Amino acid sequence: MPVITQLKATKQGKPVKIWTDEVDAQTLEQMRKVASLPFIYKHVTGMPDIHLGKGATIGSVIATTDAIIPAAVGVDIGCGMNAVRLSLKASDLPDNLHAVRTSIEQRIPLGTGGTHKEAQIAENSPVVTGLRHILHKHPDIVRNMRADKFACQLGTLGAGNHFIELCLDENNDVWVMLHSGSRGIGNRIGQYFIQLPRKDMERQQVHLPDRDLGYLKEGSEYFDDYVQAVVWAQDYAMRNREHMMNAVLIALRSGLKPFTVTEEAINCHHNFVEQELHDGNQVWVTRKGAIRARSQELGIIPGSMGAKSYIIRGKGNPESFCSCAHGAGRTMSRTAAKKAFSVRDLEDQTQGIECRKDKGVLDEIPGAYKNIDKVMALQDDLVEVVHTLRQIVNIKG
Repeated sequence: MPVITQLKATKQGKPVKIWTDEVDAQTLEQMRKVASLPFIYKHVTGMPDIHLGKGATIGSVIATTDAIIPAAVGVDIGCGMNAVRLSLKASDLPDNLHAVRTSIEQRIPLGTGGTHKEAQIAENSPVVTGLRHILHKHPDIVRNMRADKFACQLGTLGAGNHFIELCLDENNDVWVMLHSGSRGIGNRIGQYFIQLPRKDMERQQVHLPDRDLGYLKEGSEYFDDYVQAVVWAQDYAMRNREHMMNAVLIALRSGLKPFTVTEEAINCHHNFVEQELHDGNQVWVTRKGAIRARSQELGIIPGSMGAKSYIIRGKGNPESFCSCAHGAGRTMSRTAAKKAFSVRDLEDQTQGIECRKDKGVLDEIPGAYKNIDKVMALQDDLVEVVHTLRQIVNIKG
């Protein structure tokens, strides 16, 4: 059952509601700081996978009346999930899945600097012309960056917690699921627009509870430019996942029996901002490590590389601004995980999964994440489970 930690409103800010009772003091303080900003609408919400972030908390939902906090959206703008169910059953797969993993890895550039050799999008496409319009006003976004890098990174994975997986559901149906965002160009857009209000507010000596909480007010010089840029990056992130999913399916078709994709195809952000109607009011809703979960809306909540994942249907809970958790959530930093665990631990925690089992992905070990089953139990008033997935192949950069 849900356990909601509620922090009452103070003279400096709005209330905080968090769908768990396991929150450390630093994270609570970070939530309070966000809630103290003058344009917060009703309250700030935290999901069961909540943990400390930069400026704003990961696993938080921030509704605002007339302003956006670029750091709350973050630098992996539009990061999210894509999943499709195939007509294949577990019995249609080979006993050894190493060749399947290798085939996918050969088609999709992996890692922090992963890129295709050539542009993956036409020069006259709306994506290219849209970015040109943004860069005409803000050329420093791509200072010292290869001009066509964004076009060559379309359909690439990245590193960290980004992944591609083959999974089986409760009916032994095969799913493809992947997690990625807007890559290098999204990072540049995020960093650029985080710096602009921070510098302006420091120059004007505006007090902020955290220097990373610089905000852009509607009607201000850069507000519309940021909205245009962040929407572009969110669309690019969605295209990136679609492009990658197509490449995965091509790789699978080269080595498996013929199959089709069923109608269940889900593509959802979990680092994004959009304007929404809540209680009859138009507000900006920023989800930093949270997905939208309107009534009957399908979404994806992944576990760690050794845990279950879930296809969910939203319940449209207004108290969470129609949102839910985006994953398991970390319990320790990447540095701490590398110190606490060994490669042998990684091997033990990923038994039966075809994946990397080396130092390069030790910081992604399941033991560094929260228990996904508990995360799901804490939000059963936010979502219902449609399918439960267990991964059999995991690919990381």
